[in-house]
Amino acid sequence: MPEIGEIAPDFTLPDQDKAPVTLSALRGRPVLLVFYPLAFSSVCTGEMCAIRDDWGEFERRGVRVLGISVDSTHALRAWRREQGFTHGFLSDRWPTGAVAKLYGTWDEGNGYAARGSFLVDADGVVRGAWRTEGPVARDLHAYLDGLDALATR
Repeated sequence: MPEIGEIAPDFTLPDQDKAPVTLSALRGRPVLLVFYPLAFSSVCTGEMCAIRDDWGEFERRGVRVLGISVDSTHALRAWRREQGFTHGFLSDRWPTGAVAKLYGTWDEGNGYAARGSFLVDADGVVRGAWRTEGPVARDLHAYLDGLDALATR
């Protein structure tokens, strides 16, 4: 798992529309990476809906939010459309969980990412990390507090 103050491990994954997204190409604004087990599951949907419902707070802080799971691009696109999500999703499907493994969120026993989030600043440095065990949602306000702390740096 990357430590606070380290450069975030770089990666390229396809988004819900199959367009490649490279983390290092997003420098210049903060990025929130939100690893989660599976689209359409109850806790994951609740977490992503909380982001959607407070989208103005994320947008005001200028962050790019990216959900990351082992779901296919097709499933991610359908979930995004069904739920009206504004933020993007990345498919860590092949090789399965490669990016989740880079970030220390891979759950080998279940074959998907555990709930872990990383706030990466505009220079590509990890400035925040949150993780919960089991079916426990992360605190949305911790993300916003982390973003506010970036603004005072």
